[in-house]
Amino acid sequence: MGKGLNLAIVGATGLVGQEIIKTLEQRDFAAADIKFYASSRSAGKRITFNRKGYTVEDLKDADFKRVDIALFSAGSKVSKEYAPIASKAGCLVIDNSSAWRMDKEVPLVVPEVNPKDIEKSKGIIA
Repeated sequence: MGKGLNLAIVGATGLVGQEIIKTLEQRDFAAADIKFYASSRSAGKRITFNRKGYTVEDLKDADFKRVDIALFSAGSKVSKEYAPIASKAGCLVIDNSSAWRMDKEVPLVVPEVNPKDIEKSKGIIA
């Protein structure tokens, strides 16, 4: 892919995941590598990102050690299970579910309102 961050999209085949992918394409997001994860039901599907084809991988097999940022949009249950795993592997998790919104240890960030709260992150941002 080129210079940039190693990125993972968790929930890549869902509606929100698809919108995240479209937005990243529209903004010409520079990623060194990108992985697309979903449930075992969606694993094996193909996704096109920046005119290149990718195979969706089963989240159960995800290795977050080489991921800089993981964008989670797979629902609260999935986020509660896998976000801590990704975070412990050294990956910054940005979660779009309600799983962490009320957790006092996880900053709830709205970039236009409180961008500096990102600095409070211990690996997961809501």
